[in-house]
Amino acid sequence: MILAAPAHAQDSGDGDDFEQVDGITEQENAGVGLSTITVTANRREESLQDVSVPVNAIDGDALLNRGIVATEDLSSAVPALQVQPAGGSGLSLFVRGVGTRSGNSFAENAVAFNFNDVYLARPTSVGGTFFDLERVEVLKGPQGTLYGRNATGGAVNVIPKRPELGAVGGSFTASYGNYDHVLVSGAINVPLGDTLAIRAAGQISERDGYLSDGTSDESVQAGRLSVLFEPSDLFSVTIVGDYSHQGGKGTGSVIIPSASGAYDAPPLEDRVGATDPRARAVPISVAAGSFAPPYCGGFGGFVTSGCVMVAGDLGEPSLDSENYGISANFEADLGFATLNVIPAWRQASSDYVSYVPGFLLDVTDDSEQISLETRLSSNSDGPFEYVVGAYYFKEEQSAINRFSQGTLATTLFTPELETESFALFGQASFALSDTFRLIGGLRWTDEDKTQVTSLGRGDPSLPDPYNPPLTRQFTGEQGFEKLTWKAGFEFDVGMDSLLYGNVATGIKSGGFFVAAPPDNTFEPEELTAYTVGIKNRFLNDRLQLNVEAFYWDYKDQQISFVGAVVDDTTGELVNTGLTRNAGQAEMYGIELDGLFQLSPFDLFSFNVQWLESEYKDFEVALFGPTPVLPPTSCQILETQARPGGFLFPTQCAGNPALSSPRWTFNLGYEHTFELGSGLELIAGAQTTIESSRYLDVDFSEESLQDSSMKSDAFLTLESIDDGWSLTAFINNIEDEEILASSGTRPILNIKYGALRPPRTYGLRATKRF
Repeated sequence: MILAAPAHAQDSGDGDDFEQVDGITEQENAGVGLSTITVTANRREESLQDVSVPVNAIDGDALLNRGIVATEDLSSAVPALQVQPAGGSGLSLFVRGVGTRSGNSFAENAVAFNFNDVYLARPTSVGGTFFDLERVEVLKGPQGTLYGRNATGGAVNVIPKRPELGAVGGSFTASYGNYDHVLVSGAINVPLGDTLAIRAAGQISERDGYLSDGTSDESVQAGRLSVLFEPSDLFSVTIVGDYSHQGGKGTGSVIIPSASGAYDAPPLEDRVGATDPRARAVPISVAAGSFAPPYCGGFGGFVTSGCVMVAGDLGEPSLDSENYGISANFEADLGFATLNVIPAWRQASSDYVSYVPGFLLDVTDDSEQISLETRLSSNSDGPFEYVVGAYYFKEEQSAINRFSQGTLATTLFTPELETESFALFGQASFALSDTFRLIGGLRWTDEDKTQVTSLGRGDPSLPDPYNPPLTRQFTGEQGFEKLTWKAGFEFDVGMDSLLYGNVATGIKSGGFFVAAPPDNTFEPEELTAYTVGIKNRFLNDRLQLNVEAFYWDYKDQQISFVGAVVDDTTGELVNTGLTRNAGQAEMYGIELDGLFQLSPFDLFSFNVQWLESEYKDFEVALFGPTPVLPPTSCQILETQARPGGFLFPTQCAGNPALSSPRWTFNLGYEHTFELGSGLELIAGAQTTIESSRYLDVDFSEESLQDSSMKSDAFLTLESIDDGWSLTAFINNIEDEEILASSGTRPILNIKYGALRPPRTYGLRATKRF
């Protein structure tokens, strides 16, 4: 879907009569029609309606009107996409239940995030990119041929605006809203002669926290400099350098009230952050129970048997994240084909203290990646079209992770990771007739990963149990080769109707987590997607109606959670961040997407998705300090008594996929009032309705987000001639408390969750020149 502004009727001025067309005269219809957006989902420029790919696209103006200034804002615009905040600046992306719950430095997203044609490996490095954009594309389903690594569930492509030759221009936007939110962004394009142009853009966003302890705030400073050199029509090079910094306190969490009454928690509508004294009192009270380890603070220090800490005991939440890089796109018209060579280098550094899961996450993570992609795209309009290429990626990562619940459970580990990936790929279409085409694609991937991880575990007998010495070292190496493919067809049912179908496969590489070999690895996950769809334009381009039916077969899904493993030296259960292959799942459903330009001044938009999902096999191992069964709707297979606690192997087959509401409705409407003297008043509103969905692997009542409704509205006064606009906006009119993620704090069995933003409102002024 693309949100397009209503078109305007044009006065012919010649006094001719006009025929009636579908209830609107030809004169009224002149200039009326939905705009066309160009996408690069197939690695070549094509109309959104001409690509046989399930994709949503939102142009830069629509992003601004909707107030989408960060990745997490996309959830309300793309129903198939769910964005979960994690510790620090980390984000987990889910498309139709396919995604990764970011847990530690080993995590990689299953939905690829690409900025300016460059794949970003770290889940913590996607912030600071949403300004001065041409568009955002969200591709649904495995992208196993044309795209880079780990696109099992899909891809998010963020495309910034390029410099323009021969034109001086730019824009400036400033807004102020509640929670003392100040956002300033701007861009300027300057040509330097006939063959050179530069574009500079930047954004600053400062906001108080949405939670009572000041967390879930925003402090972002970002800048981008682009240079275009085009000495001829046959060759150009675009160089883009960007920098972003995220500060403040970072994402916060709240305690989710217990469904069984096991503990008392502040109501969600109060948005009481985890480090607020009202929230801290909950785990302290639970720790005072007869079966729980005692609270460290209540005993004047350490206790021999171990004790637990609560959120805020080991420092205030903080975030200091920097991401920067440089890339180039060398493009040459060879006549028969266009050659693109895209080298890139990026650095991602994240340093944060967070209590999102209810206990301490103290993480410093530095990542350096280089990549090189080379593509050759046919220029011919003949029956055979193709894209072929090669891709190389290398990442070196160094991190310090300290996770602490107190002296009873503190883990310090320092992974040194290296990933190297190489791929050859190609996709082609062949026209058997003027209206029917066959499509096929292949990608061969060869990937290797290595790790050297030093580990230390806290103990009450240590001088400083919260900073244990690194006493063990694990090494590991993984490698795999895989051929992924795509096969399908396109059939032009009519001039403005495209029927398509395809089968596509994708893979996400395996990896490591913190445990002793051989029980410290997980295997690659695989997804096969079957899709049939039709894209249509009716009523002289005033009605757009796209329908997609899909079936996804998901094998070995990687699920990350906080659990327990058996220490191979002591035999004790120890808490750690685990990633397990969940067995098999299936997702199927239908998505209906449409736009209706009722008149030159009225635009309706709608998107409806019905999604059925089910795990066929999903085993996890829950943990508890006592033999009391932890909250879950899954089947507990057995209770294993171990030194340090109890392990509960659990089968969760039959449950739906995480973060996958059965129904999602997205409805919107815009009306334009012409005021004269070049002034327009545009009123717009949209609402998103989601049915319930589970957010955590225990499938407990506390991890179930009930059905929700969130509505946004705006009113814009715009001067067409002078290029300025003034907008009043309000988001989440209902002020709903909607959980974006949830997780259980082990040992105490208290459920914590991150909330989507509350009601926000403000004024925004924009000037274009």
